[in-house]
Amino acid sequence: MQHLDLQVIERALQWANQGQPLWLCTVLATFGSAPREPGAMMVACSAQEHTGSLSGGCVEEDFLTRLHNGEFSDPVQVIHYGGGEGASQVQLPCGGRLDVLVEYLKPNESTLTHLEVIHATLLGRHPLIRRIKLDGSGRNLLPADAPGPAVTRDAHTVAIRIGPALRLVIAGISAIATPCALFATSLGFEVIVCDPRDDIRRRFAAPGVEVQAVHPATFIASGGCHAGTAVVALTHDPRLDDLVMMEAVRTDAFYIGVMGSTANSHKRAERLQRSGGLSEAQLQRITMPIGLALGSKTPAEIALAVMADIVRTHRGKHRQEL
Repeated sequence: MQHLDLQVIERALQWANQGQPLWLCTVLATFGSAPREPGAMMVACSAQEHTGSLSGGCVEEDFLTRLHNGEFSDPVQVIHYGGGEGASQVQLPCGGRLDVLVEYLKPNESTLTHLEVIHATLLGRHPLIRRIKLDGSGRNLLPADAPGPAVTRDAHTVAIRIGPALRLVIAGISAIATPCALFATSLGFEVIVCDPRDDIRRRFAAPGVEVQAVHPATFIASGGCHAGTAVVALTHDPRLDDLVMMEAVRTDAFYIGVMGSTANSHKRAERLQRSGGLSEAQLQRITMPIGLALGSKTPAEIALAVMADIVRTHRGKHRQEL
């Protein structure tokens, strides 16, 4: 399983290359309780075939029914759910509201080029802005020079930020690596496991996970991380984990974590500062012990604590807010 946006664009490219028209839907804004955030995407080539999601299911069902009835023939359209002027009769749970951009894309060269650039951006390192004119007169892609909101809009245009797919780099295979990889793929992460040990790699199995036969520090140093990457070291082996931490803090990774007890974490910090030359600011980037303090004991419980902490960090939540 890949990042959900990546799945959507890959399916859109597949349909466009087959000569099928498609409808690309993007959440523009949410109000109150809404299941998906701005920027979430869904694509459909008919009422029977679609990928991605916009809500918990009711919005998708309404959209596909209306698509079957011949609606959405305009190049660009904004539809509203959950109340407001011109809103659909569908009511979202807990009184939420949702605005959705619907783009009708014909399978021509312009569409293919646009989708291919989006695809490359999701696999790359730098974000772009999709700028769509609401009168249907055109769309283009612009550099995203600085961090900003997922969606901005005015009376004439919508600007949607797209960026690298969330990635999880698992440094070394252990009993916790498999449940961690499975949790991550179910959350939409691109998961890459790095371990140079042939015998250990042969015993690892997780559907949809890329396995690299290299030392994880080498993979990271060669450009394996971008701003949407989380790096986790789960082996308890300082010969592997310490090298990974030394390389990871030199990247833009948004989460860096290493497993170990509180006492071992203090010893690791001293080693990294003394032998690795890490600064105090670099040490502060490392979460050790890794994960939320859930009282986890089993590999699956530890993996849950790790992924919960990664999601917390990605969402910008402080631990005190939980």
